[in-house]
Amino acid sequence: MKFNHIGIPTKGYFEEEIPLPHLHMTVSDHKNNPFGIQWQRYDEGAPYPEIVKTVAHVAFEVDDLAEALKDQKVIIKPNSPIDGLTVAFIEVNGAPVELMEIDRTICKEDI
Repeated sequence: MKFNHIGIPTKGYFEEEIPLPHLHMTVSDHKNNPFGIQWQRYDEGAPYPEIVKTVAHVAFEVDDLAEALKDQKVIIKPNSPIDGLTVAFIEVNGAPVELMEIDRTICKEDI
């Protein structure tokens, strides 16, 4: 696993917001700082577990998402928010963890 970012939920506004209407949320760029800090604000009624919308999560890149999910408590099933990226969330010791499989031959974003 390789660290990618930490996502911190907030209800407030932040600089340089990036709206993601198809995901029902707004984020900051985690690449604009050396620590991978990303602010996240969820739209009213966003279809995510409350723990994801209220508790900070850490995100890791994995080579094989299916393998990484084995024997884990999956709280958001694998999905593809953009081409070349598949993500899922698990719960570990009461905290959400995001696992990301990135195919950089397809993914156009600098994740």
